[in-house]
Amino acid sequence: MQVIENLKVKEKLYTEKLENGLTVMIIPKKDVQKKYVIWGTKYGSNDSEFIVPGETEATKVPNGIAHFLEHKMFEQENGTDSLFALTSMGVSANAYTTNDQTAYLFEGIENFYEALTELMHTVQHPYFTDENVEKEKGIIAQEIKMYEDTPEWRVYLNAIKAMYKYHPVRIDTAGTVESISKITKETLYKCYNTFYNPSNMILVICGDFEPEELLEEVKKRLIETPANGEIKRIYPQEPEEINQEKIEEQMQVSTPLYTIGIKVGKLQEEVKAGLAIEILLDLLVGPSSQMYQKLYSEGTVFGEFNYSYETSRDYSHIIIGGTSKDPQKVYQEFKKRVAELKEKGINKEDFERLRKKLYGNLIKEFEDVSHIARMFLSDAINDINSFDYLEEIESVNLEYATQILNQIFNEEKMVISIIKN
Repeated sequence: MQVIENLKVKEKLYTEKLENGLTVMIIPKKDVQKKYVIWGTKYGSNDSEFIVPGETEATKVPNGIAHFLEHKMFEQENGTDSLFALTSMGVSANAYTTNDQTAYLFEGIENFYEALTELMHTVQHPYFTDENVEKEKGIIAQEIKMYEDTPEWRVYLNAIKAMYKYHPVRIDTAGTVESISKITKETLYKCYNTFYNPSNMILVICGDFEPEELLEEVKKRLIETPANGEIKRIYPQEPEEINQEKIEEQMQVSTPLYTIGIKVGKLQEEVKAGLAIEILLDLLVGPSSQMYQKLYSEGTVFGEFNYSYETSRDYSHIIIGGTSKDPQKVYQEFKKRVAELKEKGINKEDFERLRKKLYGNLIKEFEDVSHIARMFLSDAINDINSFDYLEEIESVNLEYATQILNQIFNEEKMVISIIKN
C-alpha cells in the first residue's frame, strides 16, 4: 500500500489500487471508537450520455437514472432490504446521489465486519425486475414533486439554470416525473455494469484499523469482476457566458428567498484557486464582512449568508443565498462590494485573519471519522488528495487572491434567482 503522511494533522492515508481497478483508501484513527465506511462510484446525475467501454455507439439514458439506481440497490433478490439489515446490526446506514457521484455508507461502533459484508454484498449484487422498477417510479415521482414544492430547492436550482444553458447540472438530480417513467430494468443494468465497475469506484474507510489487515478483509468480500476500460462521458458544449441573469418565481414563502450565482468554469490550479475563493467569499459576505454587517443592521437580510464554492469534473460555480425583504438590493450591494474590493484592494490584515480561519477549519475536518471519509471520497472523485488543501493554503497569498478576485468575480458571470410570494 502507498502511504501518504501529512505532518500538519499527523494523519496517514494508506491507499492501493487493486487488480480489478478498485481504489481503496484507509485513514487510521487510533483509539477512536466510531468507524466509517463509504463506497462511491464516479457516477452521478450528469452522466446521462456515454459510450460503454468496448462499444462505439453512444448510449443515452433518461435523466434521474443514477438516483433511481441508488434507490433500487438496497432491494435484494431474497426479499430483504439491506438498509433495514444494516440498521438491525446497530449501524447508521445511508446512500446519496449527486451530480458526479453515488455513494453507499455506514457508521457505527459494533458489528463492523458484519456490516461491511452486508454493504459490500449490496453494492455488488443488483436486483431489478419489471415489477420492482415500476413500483419505484411512483415512490420517486412523489419525491420529485416534494422537491418541486420546496422553495429552498427551487431557488437554488433556478440559479443553476440561470448560469448554465445546456450542461446537465441544470437538471434535478432525481430527474422529472416524465424522464423516470422511461426507466427500465435493462437500462438500470446497463448503467450498473458500466459505472459500478470496480475501476470506476473508490472505497474509503476511517477508524481504528490496521490498514493491511483491513485491506485483506475488503479483498475477501469482493466478487471477481475484471476492470473496465475508460468510460467516455458525453456532455453538451457549454458556453462561457451565463444563460440568463435573473429568474424570479412565485411560491408560498413568508420572506423572499434568493440565490446569487457566479459561473466560474474549470480552473487550472483547482485546489489553490478553491482556497482563494473560500477566503474571498468570507471577506465579501462572511459574518464579519462589511456587507453583512450593513445589510443586517438595516434589516435588509435576516440571518447570515449561506455561501459555497461548488466544483466537479468539468464545471464550477459560486453560490450565495439567504432570505431578504429586498433580494435585488442584496444583489446590487454584492456587485458594488466586489467592485470596491477590486478598486481599493484587499486589506492585508483582513486577508491574513481569514486565511488563518480557513486553515483552522481545514484542520477541524480531520477530527471526525465521518468528515474525513466523505472528504477523501469527494476529493478523490475529482482526482484530488484531501491533504493537498493543507499544503496549498500556505501558497495562497494576497497577490494570488487579488488575481482570483479579478479573474472570477466578474459581473457578467453573475446571476440571481428569487422566490417571492
